Amino acid sequence: MNTEKDIIIIGGGAAGFFAAINIAERYPKASVAILERGKEGLQKVKISGGGRCNVTHAEFIPSELVQNYPRGEKELLGPFHTFMTGDTIAWFEERGVALKIEEDGRMFPMSNSSQTIIDCFLEEAEKHKVEVLYNHAVKTVKALEHGFTITTSQGDFYAKKLIFATGSNPKIWDILQDLGHRIVPPVPSLFTFDIKDDRIKGIPGVVAKHVDVKVVGTDLESNGPLLITHVGMSAPAILKLSAFGAVALAKLNYNFEIEINFIQQDFATCVEELRNFKQEFAKKTVFNSAQFDLPKRLWKTLVLASKINDQERWADINKRQLDNLAAQLTKALFKVTGKSTFKEEFVTAGGVDLKDINFKTFESKRLPNLYLAGEVINVDAVTGGFNFQNAWTSAYMASASITLP
Repeated sequence: MNTEKDIIIIGGGAAGFFAAINIAERYPKASVAILERGKEGLQKVKISGGGRCNVTHAEFIPSELVQNYPRGEKELLGPFHTFMTGDTIAWFEERGVALKIEEDGRMFPMSNSSQTIIDCFLEEAEKHKVEVLYNHAVKTVKALEHGFTITTSQGDFYAKKLIFATGSNPKIWDILQDLGHRIVPPVPSLFTFDIKDDRIKGIPGVVAKHVDVKVVGTDLESNGPLLITHVGMSAPAILKLSAFGAVALAKLNYNFEIEINFIQQDFATCVEELRNFKQEFAKKTVFNSAQFDLPKRLWKTLVLASKINDQERWADINKRQLDNLAAQLTKALFKVTGKSTFKEEFVTAGGVDLKDINFKTFESKRLPNLYLAGEVINVDAVTGGFNFQNAWTSAYMASASITLP
């Protein structure tokens, strides 16, 4: 095996394969190799979206797409004008992979299987003679005057150009730091909240469709659907908070209070509505007449928490009980005592400092001929296909800006 290559990509994940294929297409005579530490690559692609692979998100305006990136919003605006969702869809369709849009905007292969994406990448890599070397863990990287030497668990390599597409990998961050890059310490992003509270204890699986959530004592807030789980709360309203609050919540050691408005109305408006219900449903029990489009099981636990028993009728509840119920509906406090990983889609905030990267090319400002793509840099997104879109865009732009003689 010839260990001298024109281009080496470290990391056989989404960004690594995308970069390698695009380079090999542009330079058919170039020697392009992927070094992957595992016995197979594309593991995150495989498990994403419950095994269906959430390829991207149906958002076609760059200024709106960037709002889904807690870190990288400003930096990705230019790149998204070059390569974004429409380009991703076209890229896959040109290679025989049709994508579909689901109601919430997430995009998946029509086959509903991540294997379709994996097969596409493996076939394209083979077609364009990309060498994929598994079980090659990178130990050290040394910058030379013209190129790099890469020491792996299976021998040394030389490359004229180098792309790091290793995702969140502390050992690789150490190597990049040794090469002069600044690393923003990683903290978890995209996690669910652990909450022990009698109001939600017996109702896992209940979804409140439209809630406002804020972290008490901070300016962090979000909205959207909220899912009650066996250990606490999840779904977009919580996941957005965890992503945008990744650094702040780590500093709080994942112990904080959240305030939830289950009906997206202010307290006074809610009290007024409850007074109307008191007239309208006088003879009915409060417990059994759920309002505001809330799931019945959630309504019942909030009623009980308001010191209203399951037999009391609307006509019989007093002002204090009415106020209690309005407070539970519009400003319920819950104590968060920890976090849990969201499914298998572990995402971290942190990585190569954005100031060290030229976002027109994704080349390092610290070392010429070294490029960075995907989550190895300090960019991360909320759930919904946005992290993959960052992988495709950064990998494409790195591959497009590499020049070979």
